[in-house]
Amino acid sequence: MRLWDTVTGGELHQLSEHTKSVNSVAFSPDGEFLASGSHDNTVRLWDTVTGRELHQLSGHTSAVWSVAFSPDGKFLASGSLDNTVRLWDTVTGGELYQLSGHTSAVWSVAFSPDGKFLASGSHDETVQLWDTATGRELRQLKGHTGWVHSAAFSPDGKFLASGSSDKTVRLWDTATGRVLHQLAGHTDRVWSIAFSPDGKFLASGSDDGTLRLWDTATGRELHQLKGGTCEVRSVAFSLDGKFLASGGEDNTLWLWDTATGRELHQLKGDRYSVKSVNSVAFSPDGKFLAFGSGLYGETLWLWDPVTGRELRQLKGSIVVNSLAFSPDGKFLASGSEDNTVQLWDTATGRKLRQLKGHKLKGDILWVESVAFSPNGKVLASGGTDKTVRLWDTATGMELRGHTDWVNSVAFSPDRKYLASAGRDGVVRLWDVADLQS
Repeated sequence: MRLWDTVTGGELHQLSEHTKSVNSVAFSPDGEFLASGSHDNTVRLWDTVTGRELHQLSGHTSAVWSVAFSPDGKFLASGSLDNTVRLWDTVTGGELYQLSGHTSAVWSVAFSPDGKFLASGSHDETVQLWDTATGRELRQLKGHTGWVHSAAFSPDGKFLASGSSDKTVRLWDTATGRVLHQLAGHTDRVWSIAFSPDGKFLASGSDDGTLRLWDTATGRELHQLKGGTCEVRSVAFSLDGKFLASGGEDNTLWLWDTATGRELHQLKGDRYSVKSVNSVAFSPDGKFLAFGSGLYGETLWLWDPVTGRELRQLKGSIVVNSLAFSPDGKFLASGSEDNTVQLWDTATGRKLRQLKGHKLKGDILWVESVAFSPNGKVLASGGTDKTVRLWDTATGMELRGHTDWVNSVAFSPDRKYLASAGRDGVVRLWDVADLQS
C-alpha cells in the first residue's frame, strides 16, 4: 500500500508489507485505522494519519477472507480459510481469542450493532455466534444443509439472518440461538439478503428468479416477487424502507412496494439486446433511482421510484459498471467501459462533464468503481489501467501507483483518506484532506 500527498503528488509512505493479494479492507469507525486481510495469512493494522503499520496480526495459517471492526473500534475480527475466526485488540495488536469451531472455511464475519456478538458464516453450513467480551462460543447455529453465503444482523441486533445454497433463509434469535423461522420457498440457492431499515422486513434474492419478502416477527412470507426468469443477484431497500429494488440478468430493474409487495414498476433498459443490470442506486433523498446496463448499452436510466416514470435517459456511457450519487443527490457519477467517468445533473439529466484520463493499457480498459467523498466535493474512480483518479469536478486530479487493475475505492468516514484496492495485491491509502478544503 502507498500513502500519497494529493497536493504535491509525493509518496508519503509505502505500505507494502503484504506479500500476496489483499482480500478485504475495513476502516475503523472513527477512520483512524485501516485493517487489511490477505492471502499471505496475515491481517495488518495501519495508522491512516501516518501510514505506519501499527501491527502485523499473525496467527492464521491460511488466507484471511474477511475483516470487520467492532462498532466502538476496540476489536477487529478476521475470518480465514484455516477454519478459524480471530479476535484482535486494535490498541495492542494482541490476539485476544482464537475462535475455533468451524470445520471449514469462514467466508464472512459481522459484529452486532452493539458490538456484543460476532457472527461468522462458513462453508461448513453453520453460523457461529460468539461473545466478543470473552471469546466464548455462545452458539453454533445449525440447520443449513448447504454453504452459508451471507449473514446479516437486524438493525436492532435482535435477529440474525443467514442465506444458503440449501435454498433457505434462516432467522435466528441472537439472545438464545434459537431458529425463529426457516424461511423456505426458494427453489435455488439464496445469494443475497437485506433487512429493511426498521428491521420489520427481510428480503432475499435467489437463483430461482424470485425475490421474497418476509415478516421478521412471524417468519411469514409476505410476498413472492417474481418479475422475470433470471437470477436475482442484488437487492436494495430505499433509505426510508418504502421501496425495494431488485436487479437480474434480463436488463430489467424491478421496483416493489415493501408494505404491499406490489410491483410498482418494471424499469427496462434496451429491450432489443440481452443485457444485465450491472448497477443500481437510490439517491439519498429517495427521489431518484438510477441503473445502468451491461454489454453494449449506451444509456443510464433515471427513474422516479414513486411513479415509476422514466425521468431521463442519460446517453453516452458504454457498459456502466458503477454508479454513485453525490451526498446531496444533485449529481450522479457513472463509470463505464468507454474509459471515462461521466458526471450528470440529476435535476436536468444534462451531462456536466466527461472526465477523461484513464488510459488503455493492454486489451482491456474500463472504469470499475466510482465514489464520492462524504462532502461531495471529490470524486474518485478506479480503473483497469492500474490507477486511481481523484477528481475535483472543476479541475481534476490524478493519483497513480497501482501496478494492476484497481477494483474498488472508498473514502474514510472523516473524509481525510481514500483507500484503493487492486489486483496487484496492494491496498493504497491516499491523503485527500487538502483537496477538500
